[in-house]
Amino acid sequence: MASLSLRGIPDEVYEGLRELAALNHRSMQEQARLMLEREVRGARPQMLVSVHQWRERLQGRSFPDLLDDLRSDRER
Repeated sequence: MASLSLRGIPDEVYEGLRELAALNHRSMQEQARLMLEREVRGARPQMLVSVHQWRERLQGRSFPDLLDDLRSDRER
């Protein structure tokens, strides 16, 4: 597995990463790796093509408002 070293990270970004890691009970390295993986997976061209294809397929369709359904169900 490859490794990566980052330099010149702004202090506020570093502190934000530290806080996120603590909130999620992860090390900073685990938190940074998870965030990088999510960002790269979401930015892959085939993923973007798939998203655009689904948008085209669903264009013009109307969908029920699930929030209204939930509210009416709770009122029963």
